[in-house]
Amino acid sequence: MNFIDLTQSSLADTAADSVRSNSAEIAALESHLSALQDQERDLARNQASAEERAELKLQMARTLVSLERGAEAWPLARAALDSLIQAQDFESAADCCEVLFRAEQPQSLAALGQGIWLAVTCPIDPDLSVELLSHVIEETPDDADGAAVAATTALFLADVRAQGTQRENLMFFASQQLGEVARRHSQIESQDAFDAWRDRLELREPDKFLVRLRNIVDVLVQDDWWFDREALQSQLPLNA
Repeated sequence: MNFIDLTQSSLADTAADSVRSNSAEIAALESHLSALQDQERDLARNQASAEERAELKLQMARTLVSLERGAEAWPLARAALDSLIQAQDFESAADCCEVLFRAEQPQSLAALGQGIWLAVTCPIDPDLSVELLSHVIEETPDDADGAAVAATTALFLADVRAQGTQRENLMFFASQQLGEVARRHSQIESQDAFDAWRDRLELREPDKFLVRLRNIVDVLVQDDWWFDREALQSQLPLNA
């Protein structure tokens, strides 16, 4: 067997391994979904609380999204969101919005905007907040300022809300992300240029970049809000 034959054989083996791995992953997800559906029937028989049922719907929706069945995931996550807002479980509600965005349905951008609003307004897990903001960074054109605003907000939330090892990891990730956005946006390569770029885009003062983030959220959501923001804010502790 010559080199070309060996190479082709190796590529074929790699492709076969990938197919087997993907098939195993899909089978595991299908099995997990079936187990969740059994749990849903049990909860219905046992008259579980609306919040318990919502959490299970969220798990089912997340699994369906992983199976690339976003159209099936959407109604589950959307119903779960309403129940979780009602229960004042704002972290799980933001998680619902992240799943709704990844479902890739017509209202997915509105879901992302509302998830970001929850992530900034409510004292939720900063890992989730950074994940939601990362979607804006990925979706924003290189020459637009939105990615810079989102990356700066992610760094800010990691700084003020995370602690210990989580804070170190998130600060490192968010700093690297902001640096990449600067290179993408304005070909920034030096520290001096980076500092000047941040000054030019007014990325040092939360009062300024958070207002700009609010404008981004408004563009994503338009008038399609699914909850009363003022009522929600009134439910939060004063130091949230």
